[in-house]
Amino acid sequence: MKALGTIWVVLLLAVTVTAGDTTIETAATRFAATDISETPDFQRHVVPLMGKLGCNGRACHGSFQGRGGFRLSLFGYDFKADHDEVSGRVDPETPSESMILQKPLMEIPHEGGQRLKPGSWQHRLLLNWVKAASPGRSDDAAKLTGLDVTPAEVQFAENGQQVQLTAVAVWSDGTREDVTDLCRFQTNDDQVADVTRGGFIEASLPGDTHVVVFYDSAVVAVPVTRPVSDRTGENYPITPTPTKIDELVVAKLKKLGVVQSDRCSDEEFLRRVSLDVTGALPTVQEIRQFVAFSDADKRSKKIDELLERPGYTAWWTTRLCDYTGNSDDQLNNVTPVRQAASQQWYEWIHARVEKNVPYDEIVEGLVMAVSRDPGESYEDYCRNISQLYHKGTDSSFADREQMPHYWSRRNFQQMEDRVIGFAYTFLGVRIQCAQCHKHPFDKWTQEDFKGFQGFFTGVTGRNSNPRPENRNDYKKMLAKFETGDLRGGQLRNELRKIVQQGEVIPFGEVYSTPPPEVVVVERDGRKQTVRRRGGKTATEARLLGEDPIDLTTYDDVREPLMAWLRSPDNPLFAKAFVNRVWASYFNVGIVSPPDDMNLANPPSNAPLLDHLAAGFIDSGFDMKWLHREILNSRTYQLSWQPNSTNRLDERNFARAVPRRLAAEIAWDIVSQAVSNDEKFARFASSTEGRAVAITGAGTRYRGNGDASYAMTIFGRSIRESNCDCDRSEEPSLLQTIFLRNDSQILGMLDTKEGWLAQVAKENGVRFTSKTPSSADKAKLARMAQAQKTYANRLKAQQATLAKLKKNNASEKQIARAEAQIRSSRRRWKQYLEPDGVKDSKDKPANATVDVARAVDDAYLRTLSRSPTESEAAAATEFVAGAENQLEGLRGVMWALLNTKEFIVNH
Repeated sequence: MKALGTIWVVLLLAVTVTAGDTTIETAATRFAATDISETPDFQRHVVPLMGKLGCNGRACHGSFQGRGGFRLSLFGYDFKADHDEVSGRVDPETPSESMILQKPLMEIPHEGGQRLKPGSWQHRLLLNWVKAASPGRSDDAAKLTGLDVTPAEVQFAENGQQVQLTAVAVWSDGTREDVTDLCRFQTNDDQVADVTRGGFIEASLPGDTHVVVFYDSAVVAVPVTRPVSDRTGENYPITPTPTKIDELVVAKLKKLGVVQSDRCSDEEFLRRVSLDVTGALPTVQEIRQFVAFSDADKRSKKIDELLERPGYTAWWTTRLCDYTGNSDDQLNNVTPVRQAASQQWYEWIHARVEKNVPYDEIVEGLVMAVSRDPGESYEDYCRNISQLYHKGTDSSFADREQMPHYWSRRNFQQMEDRVIGFAYTFLGVRIQCAQCHKHPFDKWTQEDFKGFQGFFTGVTGRNSNPRPENRNDYKKMLAKFETGDLRGGQLRNELRKIVQQGEVIPFGEVYSTPPPEVVVVERDGRKQTVRRRGGKTATEARLLGEDPIDLTTYDDVREPLMAWLRSPDNPLFAKAFVNRVWASYFNVGIVSPPDDMNLANPPSNAPLLDHLAAGFIDSGFDMKWLHREILNSRTYQLSWQPNSTNRLDERNFARAVPRRLAAEIAWDIVSQAVSNDEKFARFASSTEGRAVAITGAGTRYRGNGDASYAMTIFGRSIRESNCDCDRSEEPSLLQTIFLRNDSQILGMLDTKEGWLAQVAKENGVRFTSKTPSSADKAKLARMAQAQKTYANRLKAQQATLAKLKKNNASEKQIARAEAQIRSSRRRWKQYLEPDGVKDSKDKPANATVDVARAVDDAYLRTLSRSPTESEAAAATEFVAGAENQLEGLRGVMWALLNTKEFIVNH
């Protein structure tokens, strides 16, 4: 079987490589001949060979500083600079004595060791190039248009099987050349498949990975699979595939021999989808009704219902604020009132998510943002913005056309930062490597990076000043308030006070400057190129992977950028958002990490990503369409319980992977689980006071309230950059300690609006808080002091009465003293008889709780399921052995809050 599998692949390779007479055989074959007279091409042969030998790698001459006074561009992207460097190390008169040969041959000392063997094909290739006067790359040289790698996919059957990859470069002049020996190869998982320097792949453990081939600007990933079981192809069990998502997922699993888990129970589904979509637990009543409901479409109907709840709007507003960088740290001094900018940003996105505005339109409101609405004069703009800060105003920033704060962030003012942040947010690409050199895992070069910068040059973003034509208007408005010589923070503080008093103050603004008008004029008999208007706005820019665009035909240089984003031909925009949404539901993206889409990090299921991206575009970028498409799939609704084939798989979606809840949701469900029924149910109908509705983020943000510490330890996004890594969902010991021992958690169990208080009230049982809150502690301290004071006063009055009697005072004096004591007892009763202040003073201490019902309720409100028989028996036994029943139930609830089943979504 092993031999047959290997022979089949070799035959396929032979047919592919020899098909057509135009494919030039590999350089290794040609330059093996001692009489070879061919002159190698600098771009096609010399630079790739230096890459293959490691000369232009990070650890050698490709480093930023170079090595030994010799510096090459990393991975060989700058042919002119590289040729200039190499030319200084060649000797055209005695080629064999060229340093470019002597060093790697170790004929003279070389820190990098021996890289060439004398008489090897690599030696002959470089020697022939030096003999031919070391020609460089010509200006009209053909461009690489493709790299055909065969086989395009490798499927191994068992350990030790081997396959040779072949790579054929396709050039714009029609030339095809076998460049296998000039390519670099890497495996993304050497536990599944390893690859040699020559492109020879060997199978190892079962699983799937990619082997990546690098040549010139091309990066090609070849899928490699080895089944984990014999249940492949025709042996694969019949599996329902009700949606296109399911078809594409199962198609991949069939190759791997990975069988999907069964569909999850109704209880699991309801808990999972409620937490994923709205960030809240289903109510006890909702669970019982859903489980009892027999409608075949009940899951689909529940999805539709959840997508209309305020929790969905709040949670996905928060996620969009994460992606787009709504950070108080970066918005400092953008508005006259602190933290108003992050609040306005949140409200602006919230209003659009609530109305299900298409994703591309939301993005347009950010990317194309200026401060003024269309047709709005500077005076109207200042009046309308000032009204946002007036007391009792009905105005909302959400009603404005665009969100200029996106451009006002401190970390979004330099052109390089704008390119990097934009690529992270809207393209899911980490392009910063191309800022200095060719991207090591993609086709982007420094030229691509610099060309892309042009689209960001026309925006003045820090909004400290108005447009140039309105500078005098700004000064006139400011002069009304006699602010004198105040500047900076002092001026902002004064303007804040003024605007909050109902005045209209001047504002700076985000605005776009058109590209310059470039004309040729004649001065002193000489023609000169002159830029009129536009300042530093670029006249030309390049979309990634596209030809240059003349920006002088646009009023706003961002127009072609936005048009490209929403174009169906854009390879990244829709995929980036689709992948992030998928990752939020499956623990891992189709591309992982979700913000690192590059050619060397291909999708685990490319047809699946293509399908969802195409559907998202066809839907008009309808976000709810995307959520429904994913949530209604059988793949989303699989059980987390693994089988023997999928227990190790976490990237091919054969089962649900339990995942720790996001910080906001973790805090919300702790608060929800310990609340009484009325407050519990409000989580479904309102986001007031919920962590998912916290508007800002960053170290400067102070709006987290009681959730502040929990948000920190559970890894809420700090929005420090646009990287998805700003949010952490990794478990930690500190989180465990917090849930087990923190006084805030323990105090929540005993609140008067809590579940325990409700159980006590329903069963007529006296409820006493075991862990009073800080406010309750202060109240108790005041009560103790009052008790001491009034007890002393009463004691003094009683002493006076005793003295009157002893001294045989008149009956009238004694009667007056006795009346005073009775009056004091009535007035000070709550202090003299502390038991009388308890709300439950009339409730018998020996009343009993329906423990079985309470335990069932505790499980439903935390784990969204009833306890098993053994769990119910253990909980009942624990309650029976406690100091009292409420104390026992407190322990049961505490234990449930500390289970993995509670804090993860499964």
